[in-house]
Amino acid sequence: MGGVRLIRLSVRAPVDHDRLERIYPCLLRAATLKSVTSRVPVLLSSSSVFPEPTAAAFEMAATVGYDGLEVMVWTDAVSQDAGALKGLADHYGVPVLSVHAPCLLVTQRVWSSDPWERLTRAAQLAETLGAPTVVVHPPFRWQGDYARNFAEGLTKVRGRHPDLTFAVENMFPVKMAGRWVVPYNPGWDPTETGFNAYTLDLSHCAASRVDALEMADRMGAGLRHVHLGDGTGEGRDEHLVPGRGNQPCAELLRSLAGRGFTGSVALEINTRKAASRPAREADLREALAFARRHLEPSPAIKRG
Repeated sequence: MGGVRLIRLSVRAPVDHDRLERIYPCLLRAATLKSVTSRVPVLLSSSSVFPEPTAAAFEMAATVGYDGLEVMVWTDAVSQDAGALKGLADHYGVPVLSVHAPCLLVTQRVWSSDPWERLTRAAQLAETLGAPTVVVHPPFRWQGDYARNFAEGLTKVRGRHPDLTFAVENMFPVKMAGRWVVPYNPGWDPTETGFNAYTLDLSHCAASRVDALEMADRMGAGLRHVHLGDGTGEGRDEHLVPGRGNQPCAELLRSLAGRGFTGSVALEINTRKAASRPAREADLREALAFARRHLEPSPAIKRG
């Protein structure tokens, strides 16, 4: 919570608005969805700055010029705290436009050991922050009632939070003890069960060795959110800067307008090996430039 204390102190000092506007392109706008002018908002996932904390993601998103943030709820206390996140969003002028529910193995005790409670808390966090999207993974096989009744239970949660989109993400099989296993119930591909909204993760497509464009086709009108990251198809989740692997990242982005896509694209890339903050920011800048370049409408569309 020390980060919040620093924010409170900083806003008391005289502010050079012109200088801040030059440093942070998004700063001084209201940190809400209404402030975003992009046809498809490009978000920075807070996981992309790991091992730096959630607060650093807001700073880097503002510095580089992302439209907003996707908050990965994990063991960082700030990522779980609506007040802290709202303070950061307002301070940097970077709205939180999606919330990733705590679905990872390392987040099984965040908020509660009950996965239904964690999903509900993620929904409440999204509502408080004005984020329209909650990203959720298919359940792990060992998660009892949550795994057995996920589709029905998710429908009930949606009914309690009708203004939110719960976008179920495609995952991938994992290799354990020399063999491939699927730790999800009923599987890693949510289109086989069928949901009203999906998150398409291109790095996960690479890890599962499926065609991302075909996956998008199967998701159809339910495609509401994209996790943009590249991969090489080596059977592991890489989250490379788009353009550094062999996935159809550019083709997928260019196809979104024709698919009637009205959601957002979140850059979810791995920068853990970045040697310095400037190196990490350079990766985030390259990823943002890639996304914006390929989301631009074609000249023919512009003339129309």
